[in-house]
Amino acid sequence: MRKKEKELTNREIDVLKLLVLGYNNKEIADKLCITNHTVKAHLTQVYKKLGVTNRSKAIVKVNENKLFFVEA
Repeated sequence: MRKKEKELTNREIDVLKLLVLGYNNKEIADKLCITNHTVKAHLTQVYKKLGVTNRSKAIVKVNENKLFFVEA
């Protein structure tokens, strides 16, 4: 797989940042003005690109690898 294929899109990063802050899917959808289904689709891609299987593991991966800084 080429490196470019594993890069998160800007929207996936937006969703992931809110996830790290503790938002649930509905809150993420409301905050970003998208549907809950779209949030789930973004999260599926995020998990795949990060090589994790769920939101807890995604949060751990972000924190361990300092992928970005999230302010509350």
